Amino acid sequence: MSDRLTGLLGIEHPIVQGPFGGLPSVALAAAVSAAGGLGSFGANQLSPDGITDLVGELRSAVPRGRPFNINLWVPLPGEAQLRPSAADVDRIRPLYERLDLQPPTGYAPPPPFDDQIDALLAAAPPVISFVMGVPPARVVAEARRRGIVTLGTATTVDEAVAIEAAGLDVVIASGSDAGGHRGAFLRPVTESLVGTFSLVPQVVDAVGIPVLAAGGITDRRGVAAARALGADGVQVGTGFLATVESGASAAHKAALAGSDARVTALTRLFSGRHARAIVNGLMREMAAEEETVPAYPVQNVLMQPLRRAAAARGDASLVNLWAGQAAALSRPVPAAEYLTSLLS
Repeated sequence: MSDRLTGLLGIEHPIVQGPFGGLPSVALAAAVSAAGGLGSFGANQLSPDGITDLVGELRSAVPRGRPFNINLWVPLPGEAQLRPSAADVDRIRPLYERLDLQPPTGYAPPPPFDDQIDALLAAAPPVISFVMGVPPARVVAEARRRGIVTLGTATTVDEAVAIEAAGLDVVIASGSDAGGHRGAFLRPVTESLVGTFSLVPQVVDAVGIPVLAAGGITDRRGVAAARALGADGVQVGTGFLATVESGASAAHKAALAGSDARVTALTRLFSGRHARAIVNGLMREMAAEEETVPAYPVQNVLMQPLRRAAAARGDASLVNLWAGQAAALSRPVPAAEYLTSLLS
């Protein structure tokens, strides 16, 4: 793969760990960076102070001179003004009762993006990545001034072109095979479901900046295929989610290791945004509600305590089992060993 990516990011191997918004781990990011890849941490749920502390933790955990990446979500227009209705709470009340819990009585929206990004720029990690959109021009300019490399996530060719035009350094071509949330921002998700190995060569032809292939890449065969299609490197999510150091719950890791991992689907039930997960009890039980649950961040805030409680109890039927379409190829091994297997 191209040296221009490894040189730009300051890494030995063209492997980027997916950031896992909601399921990250300092231990995993540090292990990947120590092994010569780019460790990542999804900080979209952290407060500005939490982001400052996180960057400090990673600087201490990652070997000196090794880079790491912090990921944020770019908010969609109008998102911050959304609030839950009584019907939204009533819809999930039976799920809470099943675990002998009370549904949320108040609503605390996620921290504002502007406050998060200001804290992140001030902390100046080596790399910042974005999903769900293009960051404001002042963010890109300040990152460049501070020597921070920027990555943007595209689900279509048009999004990749927009990311390059905005001045970001690298584009992540994220195919519909990928696990977790879809990052479409120019067209609806349902119009942006391009498979990884259809998307990557088109993005390579459309932009001049380095391209990371993402989605359904879980072993060395996927890495080789991405390379053949012109990608400068790969971003691997689900494969690292299954490793020893990841922040996924025991129930989640068990699901990744089982036969259920062969079947994934897009769902809005866990967060209000389309995300790919292993099909489980909640997705089957509430299938008729897919289009009626509130949008992100409302559904995410309402479901978060339920998901965490279910994970703590080992109840995979109510957990958001994020996984890509090649999840069944993942292995529960240490992150450094897994990274090496991608290269050999």
